[in-house]
Amino acid sequence: MKNILPINRVLVFIAALLMVSAYFTPLWQISLWAPQYPEGLNMKIWIDKLSGDVDIINGVNHYIGMKHIGAEMFPEFTYLIYVFGFIISIGILAAIIGKKWLAYSFLGLIVLLGIGVIVDMYLWGYDYGHNLDPTAAIKVPGMAYQPPLIGYKELLNFLAYSGPDIGGWILGVSAAIMIVVVVLEWRRKEVRSTMNQVPSMGKS
Repeated sequence: MKNILPINRVLVFIAALLMVSAYFTPLWQISLWAPQYPEGLNMKIWIDKLSGDVDIINGVNHYIGMKHIGAEMFPEFTYLIYVFGFIISIGILAAIIGKKWLAYSFLGLIVLLGIGVIVDMYLWGYDYGHNLDPTAAIKVPGMAYQPPLIGYKELLNFLAYSGPDIGGWILGVSAAIMIVVVVLEWRRKEVRSTMNQVPSMGKS
């Protein structure tokens, strides 16, 4: 059968609706702690903007020659809202129509989006931490300040953390729901295939 089960259509719809949260919650966060900032500094990355202690972080990073952080550093802000809208539309369409290929495409797009975000964050962090101003007040030979992709990392007297924020975790839940849907549909297909291979009773 080329249609998914009604219960799985509901799950696909829930997964698509959860992705709408990306428009209202931060997707990623970068935090810094140091003796002079025991309460921590936090920058949140949304689908189309930055928030948090961006100005203070810029002031601190200026001394070691790091680039000024601003929305202009993230051209993704100009098109991510449309990328998310397209993927959400595919998910809702898959839930309404119930076609397997649409449901599988929805999961594939979520996975590609996740990979794209991770790669993009790494490339941004590499450029931000390696391309330093040679005239900076503080220079440590051979030192790079690339923030961690995910997790914690010590940078001079700072402890840096990078990882998903509320919106990022919700997107992870959407992906997990879709993985469950795909697994259930594959198991259903295997069960049907096995039943078709078993000879009917009464036949010689």
